[in-house]
Amino acid sequence: MSIEFDATRWGQVKEVAREWWAGRLKRPLIQIRLQGRDPQRPASRHPFMGFTARYPKSVTPEEIVDVWDYELSKTEFLGDAFPDIWPNFGPGIIAGFLGARVKPEEHTVWFEPVALKMPAELRLACDLENPWFRRVRDICRAAQERWQGLVQVSMTDLGGNLDILASFRPGDALLLDLYDYPEDVKRLTWQAHDAWWRYFNELNAALRPPNPGYTAWTPIFSEPPYYMLQCDFAYMIGPDMFDEFVKPELAASCRRLEHAFYHLDGPGQLPHLDSLLTIPELKGVQWVPGAGQPDESHWPEVYRKIRAAGKRIHLVGGIANLDVVARQLGSAEGIVVYDTLPMSRQAEAEALLRRYGVM
Repeated sequence: MSIEFDATRWGQVKEVAREWWAGRLKRPLIQIRLQGRDPQRPASRHPFMGFTARYPKSVTPEEIVDVWDYELSKTEFLGDAFPDIWPNFGPGIIAGFLGARVKPEEHTVWFEPVALKMPAELRLACDLENPWFRRVRDICRAAQERWQGLVQVSMTDLGGNLDILASFRPGDALLLDLYDYPEDVKRLTWQAHDAWWRYFNELNAALRPPNPGYTAWTPIFSEPPYYMLQCDFAYMIGPDMFDEFVKPELAASCRRLEHAFYHLDGPGQLPHLDSLLTIPELKGVQWVPGAGQPDESHWPEVYRKIRAAGKRIHLVGGIANLDVVARQLGSAEGIVVYDTLPMSRQAEAEALLRRYGVM
């Protein structure tokens, strides 16, 4: 097999991850993937597409997995990095599993209702025969058949509670529903919760064994169940509505995941941070400043608040600001960061890993 990784390296990844999650690792987790290695195998017949949903149904799961295998064969894994692949069917593909129309484009996937229904008319029921769900599951099975545990196959981006519902109540409709039909919104939120967990468990049944552990659309490795939870819709509501409509379901999912993170996306979500940090089972926060905002080095108060609550930090944006944020916090403990770099930057990457005691 041309992917440069083995069982010994996997043993190291798992041991370091255990220590990091337990709070015993006195350094950050740093994953660096170098692109440009000789793949030592022929190229795939199909091109790599960032959104897996763009492949036509005529491209088989096995052919998609071969595309991924070729990409991984061109990669060297430094530090805490490991071979992983993410079946990317768009942010919130559960909407597609539940019957929404799926519209893949080059840079995203859109979901829209086949017919717009009022909240009282909506029912969100898990459908394991849905063609989009079966496509994702078949690809996961083909990946496990091909790699037999050498590659960590990530969970597809299932979506967040109100984000899923927003696909069926698009535009301003769901915002108005919070005022006009609050009980229906809560009912649908818990229906989405039940469907989310059914799909999560069904896909994991296709992945494990031999999947080494759990990752999501963010490749933070965990042996027990992990997911990067989110509710991007929360950007548009205040703390009171967040606590009423988002937090109960979010906390329930945190209790079911041994290692739960939250995707805090943009300044509009910062008013919810204090409430989020009171969820005991929430293990960490991924702060994303967002387009047009200062980069990660300009938010020390956010990172200090997360650390003071005993939570871990996913530092987005790659390794560029790791030194700055570590100085601001006094150490880099509890931070996870990953980056993809060209082979020409290998010396720089190795110097950073040595600086933090990773190699």
